[in-house]
Amino acid sequence: MPRSLEIQTDSFPIAGTFTISRGTKTSAEVILCTVSENGVSGRGECVPYRRYGETMESVGAQIEAARPLIEAGLSRADLQQAMPPGAARNAVDCALWDLEAKQSGTSVAAMLGLTAPHSLTTAYTISLGEPEVMAEHARANAARALLKVKVGTGDDESRIRAVRAAAPNAAIILDANEGWPEDRLAHHLRVAAECGVALVEQPLPAGKDELLAEIDRPILVCADESVHHTGDLASLRDRYDAINIKLDKTGGLTEALAMKREAERLEFQIMLGCMVGTSLAMAPAVLLAQDVAFVDLDGPLLLARDREPGLRYAGSLVFPPEPALWG
Repeated sequence: MPRSLEIQTDSFPIAGTFTISRGTKTSAEVILCTVSENGVSGRGECVPYRRYGETMESVGAQIEAARPLIEAGLSRADLQQAMPPGAARNAVDCALWDLEAKQSGTSVAAMLGLTAPHSLTTAYTISLGEPEVMAEHARANAARALLKVKVGTGDDESRIRAVRAAAPNAAIILDANEGWPEDRLAHHLRVAAECGVALVEQPLPAGKDELLAEIDRPILVCADESVHHTGDLASLRDRYDAINIKLDKTGGLTEALAMKREAERLEFQIMLGCMVGTSLAMAPAVLLAQDVAFVDLDGPLLLARDREPGLRYAGSLVFPPEPALWG
């Protein structure tokens, strides 16, 4: 049978709400890409992100425009030139990885040289809110090993201190989502250091983060919105200590692998992150994250329902995907 492409949109309700400095969402809107050939199918999921100019419609149209090439047998290597980095290419790239593994009777883990992928400690997200609300949420999850706390206002000291008091033993990542004013940056970094925070993500807007090269950074600062693909890395060496790799930014596992290797060469610490999606979107990232410093793959934990079958989570641990899900 010739190769075929199916594009499907899905909506998964979030348990409660998910709030960051840019706003609140109540559902995860995702696109599922299925590539089938000779009775075998591979799947990939992406999450269009408005911050990067993406919508469900635009990403779906991007994949549709590539249909003739995909159905003609486009390889993963050629896909990197045929589509730009972003959510659309991610869905196709991950579907092709899944398809290749199933066609060859092996696994993506084996293709990556992973003989026995293991469980990982993942962060769990505390949404942005009033300090007492964030503290309550942190207290309810204080037994987790790693919390990712959404901040991003001009007055986050009370939030940082409230969460730390509520979860005294958890490691903490702060994610400002570009929301800290320049005149509060140094203060918030000092408070974070006092509270034993492990990492701060993207405190300043992408493209306006020069100040990070000029000030003392008492803790690790990680690029997220400022870094999308391998070509971005070299220019960030004086501003950031770590980078957040997300497959929806890189445009799939293929580019994410290359980006990870280059980031290691440049001596960045690495976080493997995600948009709010289902286990299908997390599965490739779990394999890529086997040896990174920080793992933030809690998307399914934030949903009211996940795909079936999904990834297995146990407390702060996320386990490698089973073949029935992906890879």
